[in-house]
Amino acid sequence: MKVTNYISEAFGELKTNVTWPEWSEVQRLTIIVAVFSVIFALITFGVDKGFEVLVAKVYSFLKN
Repeated sequence: MKVTNYISEAFGELKTNVTWPEWSEVQRLTIIVAVFSVIFALITFGVDKGFEVLVAKVYSFLKN
């Protein structure tokens, strides 16, 4: 009984006390997050490839 009361009160809070952003703002912020996620993924990929090349050169240097 306590769980259903809690869930009911939580939904009531969301409907009455939460200020939701406008749909256009949600779309704009979603695009910003997506763009920065792609940029961060590309930077991470570049750093990973750089370390891959660096480690391969160190191993080939030590092998000779």
